[in-house]
Amino acid sequence: MGNPIFNPNEPRPGLNPGPGPAGPVLHPEQQVPVQHDKAAFVQKSELLNAIFGGSKNQTGVVGESETFIGVSGTSESGDGVFGTGIRGVVGESDTFQGVFGHSRANAGVVGESEEFDGVFGMSKKATAAGVSGHNAAGGLAGFFEGDVEVTGDIRLTNADCAEDFDVSGADKAEPGTVMVLGNEGALSESQRAYDKRVAGVISGAGNYKPGIVLDKRQTSSNRQPVALMGKVFCKVDATFGAIEAGDLLTTSSTPGHAMKTSDPFKAFGAVIGKALRPLTEGQGLIPILIALQ
Repeated sequence: MGNPIFNPNEPRPGLNPGPGPAGPVLHPEQQVPVQHDKAAFVQKSELLNAIFGGSKNQTGVVGESETFIGVSGTSESGDGVFGTGIRGVVGESDTFQGVFGHSRANAGVVGESEEFDGVFGMSKKATAAGVSGHNAAGGLAGFFEGDVEVTGDIRLTNADCAEDFDVSGADKAEPGTVMVLGNEGALSESQRAYDKRVAGVISGAGNYKPGIVLDKRQTSSNRQPVALMGKVFCKVDATFGAIEAGDLLTTSSTPGHAMKTSDPFKAFGAVIGKALRPLTEGQGLIPILIALQ
């Protein structure tokens, strides 16, 4: 025998129709009394749905709050909220996040699809990103395991293309220092003029930061990014000749400093790049265009 069909206008058998612990049975058209000190309706079940709402043409369940959560779902071993439909879950907001996910020990939001993109983001504002990633602790903002395909431009807001190299010694070389190759492959500060072993300039001096760093890896050895292409601030010494914009630069006898080339034959194979700003006297830090040759 099937379950009995209860008249919604009458109390269910076994329930107190009065204002006792079970609460009153309300007529569907009767206004729900507002209770400010406790929940308006509480129901629990150990076997079935505690609350079920169904509708042919409208919303099955509606939750509304003026100052807090409209609908809240919790579960000790399953999903707190589960939705199926054309869109399984839809979130909307005029002024804040449409959907928010947070986890203490795992992914805040996970997207998975068997036949389409796992996560899809779109923005209708030209100055906003379709998908953006941020890291409040200073770590990676994005990680991709696999190939990445880009149909538009890749815009790197910083200046040079650098590559991490082992640097001899325990101390870090100062950004802007001219570096040369050693016999074991590690780099060291330049020490002599027209050194054909010149490898580049330590990236990060002034307001030019590396736009991309190659061969970045976790290691205990002393590794630093060396600018191989693009703009970088470089230590220069004008004692050997005033430097003008466009002058070719090479290593000098001043440790870690470049100078203007005055002998094209010696400079062959020892050129660091071109000066982008003049320095008439003394030592200083100027922007240069890296062009090893």
